[in-house]
Amino acid sequence: MEYTNDLEFRIFGKFALFTDPLTRVGGEKYSYQIPTYQALKGILESVYWKPTFVWIIDSVRIMKMIQTQSKGIRPIKYGGGNDLSIYTYLSDVEYQVRAHFEWNENRPDLEVDRNEHKHYFVSKKMLEKGGRRDIYLGARECQGYVEPCSFGEGVGAYDDCSELAYSFMFHGFTYPDEGDKETLYARFWNPVMKRGVIEFVRPEHCPTIRKIKSQEQKSFVIGKNISLIEEEAL
Repeated sequence: MEYTNDLEFRIFGKFALFTDPLTRVGGEKYSYQIPTYQALKGILESVYWKPTFVWIIDSVRIMKMIQTQSKGIRPIKYGGGNDLSIYTYLSDVEYQVRAHFEWNENRPDLEVDRNEHKHYFVSKKMLEKGGRRDIYLGARECQGYVEPCSFGEGVGAYDDCSELAYSFMFHGFTYPDEGDKETLYARFWNPVMKRGVIEFVRPEHCPTIRKIKSQEQKSFVIGKNISLIEEEAL
């Protein structure tokens, strides 16, 4: 499905580490073979984001062969000192992503900031500049880069692979301001790649959703901790 505010872009980097955040407390880490919805959404939010709207990731195209590389890491232990762990990263990654934004219906107080044309213009401008904030591919040590592209252009490593199914994996978080305003949820699903493309299910359509904890919705006040799009576009 096409939207009037579609954003298509390319992500690439030397390394990536896409894991289930619930397993990141400590120990060894092993990357999923494909990026998670939450990781791609986080990258897009680093490009441009405001609480007025929510980014929806529609699809991702895997451009390069899936390869892994292990490294010895000395993370800081909670009790002090360092430990030795093995992190297995994806190496030499490149993806094409298609996404769009929708108004956050949990933010009726920000309706005055709902200017689709200007938000779309600013997001495209920020994408051309490589994003407002640094881009990370799943982890801070995995520097990434973004630039505009046409989704589907070029030759992908899995264009001739008719179908590849993946096991049960993390999809993303539903934060209070995008859900019921008082609960943090984790979502899971079973992705399928067809001809190198993975079509994401919408967050509310994930087959498995688990409550993580009760959490209050963050407050935003125009003129205090958020500015209007008219000011952003200047």
